[in-house]
Amino acid sequence: MKEERIRKLDGLFEAFSLIADGSYVYLCDMKEDYSRWSQSAVDFFSLPGIYMQNAGAIWEEHIHPEDREVYHKSIENIFAGKDGAHDMQYRALARDGSYAVCTCRGVVIRDGNGEPEYFGGAIKNHGLMSYIDAVTGLRSLYGFFDDLEMIFRQRDEYSVLLTGISSFSNINDIYGYTFGNSVLQKLGRLLSEKFSNKGAVYRMDGTKFAIISRELSPEQVAEIYRNLKKELSHDFYVNDEHVIISLNAGIVRIDSFDISKETVYSCLKYAYYESKNRRLGEPVIFADELSDDNRILIERLNVIRNSVSENCKGFYLCYQPIMDADTENLKGMEALIRWKNDLYGTIPPIQFIPVLEQDPLFPELGKWILQQAMEDGKLMLKKYPDFIMNVNLSYAQLEQNDFVDMVLSLLDQTGFPPENLCLEITERCRLLDITLLKKMFKTFREHGIRVALDDFGTGFSSLGILRELPVDTVKIDREYVKNVEKSASDQNTVKFISNLADAFSAEVCVEGVETAQMRDFLRNYGVNSLQGYFYSKPIPMEQFLEKYIRENLPETQTA
Repeated sequence: MKEERIRKLDGLFEAFSLIADGSYVYLCDMKEDYSRWSQSAVDFFSLPGIYMQNAGAIWEEHIHPEDREVYHKSIENIFAGKDGAHDMQYRALARDGSYAVCTCRGVVIRDGNGEPEYFGGAIKNHGLMSYIDAVTGLRSLYGFFDDLEMIFRQRDEYSVLLTGISSFSNINDIYGYTFGNSVLQKLGRLLSEKFSNKGAVYRMDGTKFAIISRELSPEQVAEIYRNLKKELSHDFYVNDEHVIISLNAGIVRIDSFDISKETVYSCLKYAYYESKNRRLGEPVIFADELSDDNRILIERLNVIRNSVSENCKGFYLCYQPIMDADTENLKGMEALIRWKNDLYGTIPPIQFIPVLEQDPLFPELGKWILQQAMEDGKLMLKKYPDFIMNVNLSYAQLEQNDFVDMVLSLLDQTGFPPENLCLEITERCRLLDITLLKKMFKTFREHGIRVALDDFGTGFSSLGILRELPVDTVKIDREYVKNVEKSASDQNTVKFISNLADAFSAEVCVEGVETAQMRDFLRNYGVNSLQGYFYSKPIPMEQFLEKYIRENLPETQTA
């Protein structure tokens, strides 16, 4: 092949490479069937070299047998002059023996006479994630997970920090996205300086960063973070602009290796959001204030998390009755999740739900709960046709795009009547877009599904949610009634919430009813239903059926 054609091939190849955007570039001199390919493609797929004769046939050998026929026909049409472009997806064999999903796009470049001269384009390897963040130059989320896997293989102990900026959207709104990127770049540099020779820094999703440190204890990491947080609140300049940013931080100690990186990340995010939502940005060390040993807690969470992916093995539902406040007839029940196995025994939801809510697997568990509750609820409808099944929802479920469709599909699949289902949301749903929730609740109501606002008054936004969203029931948290017989404050609170709910045409259910005296007192405040240990603790479905469906009991039998 003449040197001048090779020089032209190289020149065109460099031009293609400038706009490749991380893809592998290939360019073929069609008159000589001589090609040049990216060195990175040669290395990843173990090709003969960057220059290849008859590269199409060589590359075809790397393509999965099931995809070769389509590829071969496309290349054949290109060289026969029938097609002027190439756009397809296939699987290609990598050096390590695995197949990477690739998208290949190419065009024919014609000479002055209109004859095909070059065929060139780019191959996007979807199996190769970027390990460097384009904005900060730090290792990315993918690099973070890779390094966690290395820690588990080496069985080393490390401290891991997740930190991020609150209300970053305000910075973008005021200064623009370019300035916002400058803020992230400077924060990344500051973190690299503060943890220099003490830990590796990573750019995570959104405005979050992580540090993995073998040298520092969680307490030492927390101290460095506090100093940085204080510095940023007073002396942080970007492009001569004084910017006040507020950080949050969660910290996890890796000292157990029978766990997954996903479990570590879920624990890390749980601690981070505790810092953000409850501690005003103070660093939260996971399990630091719990009685459990940190290692046992994380190992147990790992087992519970894995149970979700094993068709929710070990999970089961208990049910607590909801009684009519006037007649004390059974009105409905609330489904409550539990988990148990031989090693750890029975674990209450407070010890795993808050962490699992941070895990991508959580919607799968939520779906299982809904389906099981519907199946169990059908057993009550023959004797109690107006019976209401209450199921708690997490904001992690509500933010799923297909959540409404999933609920409707389950109703259809189980045959459970939608008018007998009540979905309970909590004040934490303020984290979601109110417009999204309005649309969702409108669809639920159109299908007859009820909605309850649980734990009313425990957060800052309950009144706002009640005003914005059409709910059927307001549930008063047990904290507001535990001293209702003696506390004027509790009495006024119950009266206020009851009147407020009535103004919005919602019923009132009081949780935490412990005694007959408490029941009698609450009846004076116009509440509609009662729930608590006075009637029953949460019990498995078999016991619930025994208690309320026995043939020798009259229909109006109370607890």
